[in-house]
Amino acid sequence: MARVVELLYYPVKGCAGVSAQDAVLTPAGLAHDRSFMVTSEEGVYRTQRRWPRLALIHPWISADGERLTLHAPGRPYALDIDVDASGPRRDVNLFGAPFTGIDQGDEAAAWLSEVLGAPSRLVRVPREHDRVTDGRIPGTSGYADSSAVHVLSRSTLDLLNQRLTERGGDALPMDRFRPNIVIGGWDDPHTEDRAHRITIADTELGYTKLAIRCAVTTVDQQTGTRAGPEPLRTLATYRRAPDGVAFGTKYAVLRPGKLSVGDEAHVTSWGEPEL
Repeated sequence: MARVVELLYYPVKGCAGVSAQDAVLTPAGLAHDRSFMVTSEEGVYRTQRRWPRLALIHPWISADGERLTLHAPGRPYALDIDVDASGPRRDVNLFGAPFTGIDQGDEAAAWLSEVLGAPSRLVRVPREHDRVTDGRIPGTSGYADSSAVHVLSRSTLDLLNQRLTERGGDALPMDRFRPNIVIGGWDDPHTEDRAHRITIADTELGYTKLAIRCAVTTVDQQTGTRAGPEPLRTLATYRRAPDGVAFGTKYAVLRPGKLSVGDEAHVTSWGEPEL
């Protein structure tokens, strides 16, 4: 039986994830997922594609979303702020698309600027954020790259690691791929490619598209440094899609609710894989 074996959310886009035993699934994904974003002073998004040191920043956010703490190795103090959810909006840019954010103040900006070595700001998704994501089923998300939820199975990673080691490389941990929901119990790798409707507890997910991978997968999440061409080089030998290499699947939220590690994952609708 397929089950949820990991739940992870990423309060600050590009920063380290938070592992949870239980989570609330909202229309925009797991609660607090990518609800904050680091930007340049001009409002342009920062991700690990160009700023791999973001991986070293470990966030904690209170259940009510009103308190945010950031830790980073080597820093003499953590950033601990009250979240501003109602302040003035400022323009931000995410992959060329215009959105707005609520700036979290000069203390947060100074702390992040020191960690990253470049002038930076921290913004929060405003309540009126009305982003519509693409894919087969439209949905919404905060500052995620695209759809609300990224699902990856253990068997999919196992196959990649088998191929990596056969080529003389090292196996990679799940955190290289920054999923939200990890499924165990699917014997066939890439089962998530065909799972077009999934119910977990009282929630339901709808398939939007394959997850196209980028240079973030080459960043060692423990050191915040790029670690070479893998896994993209190996993925390119067997997971080529028209837009790049695909690994994992994106979903829209069809029915919000609560889910937990250990919950069964039931596929209620199957489809043909795009790859």
